[in-house]
Amino acid sequence: MSALRALFIGGNGTISAASSRLAVEQGIDLTLLNRATSSRRPPIEGVSSLVGDASDPESLRAAVGTREFDVVVNFQSFTSGQAAADVNLFTGRTAQYVYISSASAYQKPVGRLPIAESTPLRNPFWQYSRDKIASEDVLVTAYRDRGFPVTIVRPSHTYDETSIPLDGGWTIIDRMRRGEPVVVHGDGTSLWTLTHTADFAQAFVGLLGHPKAVGDTFHITSDEALPWDEIATTLGRAAGTEPTIVHVASDRIARSIPEWGPGLIGDKAHSVVFDNAKVRSLVPAYRATTPFWVGARQIIDWYDADASRRVVDAELNGRLDALIAEAR
Repeated sequence: MSALRALFIGGNGTISAASSRLAVEQGIDLTLLNRATSSRRPPIEGVSSLVGDASDPESLRAAVGTREFDVVVNFQSFTSGQAAADVNLFTGRTAQYVYISSASAYQKPVGRLPIAESTPLRNPFWQYSRDKIASEDVLVTAYRDRGFPVTIVRPSHTYDETSIPLDGGWTIIDRMRRGEPVVVHGDGTSLWTLTHTADFAQAFVGLLGHPKAVGDTFHITSDEALPWDEIATTLGRAAGTEPTIVHVASDRIARSIPEWGPGLIGDKAHSVVFDNAKVRSLVPAYRATTPFWVGARQIIDWYDADASRRVVDAELNGRLDALIAEAR
């Protein structure tokens, strides 16, 4: 049997790098298409490479040329226009097109837990999520009207060793180590699901080339749901300290640090717990095996290994100090 030929548009990111490595390990003939820019992750060994800009349909078309693939995955599509361009480009040239959407597209406020793929899509708070919903609409219509072979995958908060799952990144870890308080939204008890990229990859690669995945939608997450206070405390302990947490209402944080607002009000402020039965129906062996306390140690070790990674934002520190002073 010949190897599955796959194209990953964007293949060395937080979500995609582990999937790329696993695909190669499983014998998939993998081509990655990326812009000619450096990545903080090591190159993926054993792949072919194309250079193109996923946000520019003409650049993408030129990079792909006349090539055909058994599977095309787009990790870098964020608008309905990009989705429509991909339908035009890949119709008749792939047996499966996998669109990476987002679990943030699910109904907010959350109406019922656990979240399943049948949960309505509606997010009035975050444009990113609305754009993902609009893109899904384009692709579902193409499947219904033209038989375009789409599979939609909705990751939730997926992380690797390079990504600190707290707004503010290393600045927050630095505050913890200096004994400065850190902000957690609400009362710290809302539940959040963090999925290690290596776990995501196990289920994701299992969907590639699977005929029953075509025309369907799946989310892929861990089954571990943690309160935000525990997430912050786990990171602090991995960094060798016990953090001081100050609780601040989500809307107040959004007003003080507007760039955090859409993702906070539109996603993180809500408890999210997922039912992964659907993806397991096609990938029965899938189990997320990396608890966050292990992932937290990987994150801190990665940042501690190179001082250039430990960037502190002085301006953000000032805004956090003012926010905490107001809350106390």
